[in-house]
Amino acid sequence: MADVNRGNRPLSPHLQVYKLPIAAKTSILTRITGHALVAGILLLVWWLVASVSSPGAFAVADWVLRSWIGFIVMAGSAWALWYHTLAGIRHLFYDAGIGLEIHEAEKSSWAIIIGSVVLTLISIILFFVA
Repeated sequence: MADVNRGNRPLSPHLQVYKLPIAAKTSILTRITGHALVAGILLLVWWLVASVSSPGAFAVADWVLRSWIGFIVMAGSAWALWYHTLAGIRHLFYDAGIGLEIHEAEKSSWAIIIGSVVLTLISIILFFVA
């Protein structure tokens, strides 16, 4: 084993040279969105706790939630929630053995990406219109 010539063997692909398939990227993004949902939940919990604490605490929390940064966090959380939900539905199909072919996984990956953006836009529009 010690006399193996390692200089003539090809190296395994690394992340800098290997392009991840879209299904792998969406799988990674599912885990990221699951963790990112915590930001929106913390903001909402702070707002709810402040609403029962005092008028001053609620005024501060409400100002933050209604500011542009609060809007970005909540819109991002809405997208993460839709994305995570659609990815979870896809995994239910995977568990049933449906959609495991490469071309089917690519289609479902794009469906999750596009669907989450569309559903987020619909949610934001309904929130501001209603």
